[in-house]
Amino acid sequence: MQLALAQAQLARTSGEVPVGAVVVRDGQCIAAGHNAPISHSDPTAHAEINALRQAAQTLENYRLQGCTVYVTLEPCAMCAMAMLHARVDRVVFGAYDPKTGAAGSVVNLFASRQLNHHTQLTGGVLESECSDVLKQFFQEKRQVLTIPLRDDALRTPAQQFSGFRLDEANWISDLPALDGLRLHYHHDLPQAADAKGTLLCIHDERGSSEQYAELLSQMPEGWAVLVPDLIGFGRSDKPKKTQWHTPECHARVLIQLLQATGPHSEIRVVLPSALSGLLPALQQQAPHLISTADIISRLPPLAEDVERAPFPDDGHRAGVRALHLWRSRDDFASHTFPVNFYDDLHIWLR
Repeated sequence: MQLALAQAQLARTSGEVPVGAVVVRDGQCIAAGHNAPISHSDPTAHAEINALRQAAQTLENYRLQGCTVYVTLEPCAMCAMAMLHARVDRVVFGAYDPKTGAAGSVVNLFASRQLNHHTQLTGGVLESECSDVLKQFFQEKRQVLTIPLRDDALRTPAQQFSGFRLDEANWISDLPALDGLRLHYHHDLPQAADAKGTLLCIHDERGSSEQYAELLSQMPEGWAVLVPDLIGFGRSDKPKKTQWHTPECHARVLIQLLQATGPHSEIRVVLPSALSGLLPALQQQAPHLISTADIISRLPPLAEDVERAPFPDDGHRAGVRALHLWRSRDDFASHTFPVNFYDDLHIWLR
């Protein structure tokens, strides 16, 4: 495994993810390889594949019976099957890979009884050393990243919204919870001097503030209306990590947005039932902020081109994927504020 770690360091110095492998037969190292998919422009050039190819050339045989492969990271499915096809006797790996490991972390191909060859498997050898090499590599990558993000990596180009009726000129990015992300919102202030409070209107898990465009003129008189595009939706920035999209994160942003646009004499939340998971988070983080919550079963659907516009590629859909999971959350708890239920917005307006 120490020889495999030396190969991992070679990968690291060449800018590749530091994974190394060696093939041993009769106590002798007959082949070595490290990650090289970038330098070789070859998606199959994993450390194990490179070591297997070299071992096969050395032995002049595509079967590697009697051989043991040592690799610093749990093999992926491609490398696991390659070692099984090569009839390797034993595989020894260092760090576990919870995302793509095919030796027990995600699947265990080596334990499949349907396959006609069975390879001995040992994991966790010099695990901390193998894991540290990977951690240090990615920490350095994050610190010295010099290539700027494309302008549209987080932010949908403005021309995508040509079919929208709601003009969201307001945006904010200096809220602590946003961590530099840009949040767009529509804010209508009441004409009457005796303002009743603020309606915080939340779109559903597929839409945006555009769902309220037609109804803004029908909103109850005397109320200010604040309609944000949640982070990951509409004109707002769209982080690709689904872990960002928890009720707690979104509630924190909404509370800080209300504080930034206030003061508000009274705050009434209008939101779809699919996003009712926001209410316990708002309650926990700001127990006296909300006066009433109105839960709407169905918000007005958007035209297909309008619904699709904020999401020019699948990467921008992280929020959509994450918020769909909120339906399974069993956290609709009791509140200090009253909660009302309506079938649709038109019934609520009446």
